[in-house]
Amino acid sequence: MQGSRLYVGNLNYSVTNEELDELFSDYGEVVQVNIIEGKGFGFVEMSGPSEAESAKEALDGTNFKGRTMRVDEARPPRNRDKRSSGGGYRRRY
Repeated sequence: MQGSRLYVGNLNYSVTNEELDELFSDYGEVVQVNIIEGKGFGFVEMSGPSEAESAKEALDGTNFKGRTMRVDEARPPRNRDKRSSGGGYRRRY
């Protein structure tokens, strides 16, 4: 694993940052937790790649609060350049 930031998906909407912090802290030092509200996923940053790998291997596919979590290495954010949206110009008729 290259990075120390993990994507955590298929979360129960009631899960809090504190609960994820507590869950992941069993596998190393948690630097930051950020749940995207109302989306059912979030990100957990561990202090190092080896800790992130340990957490991923242990928690991916496990049940947490009634949902099977998906844990994977977070991808870098996509470029949100307006010109690359593929929309082009719209004609008004």
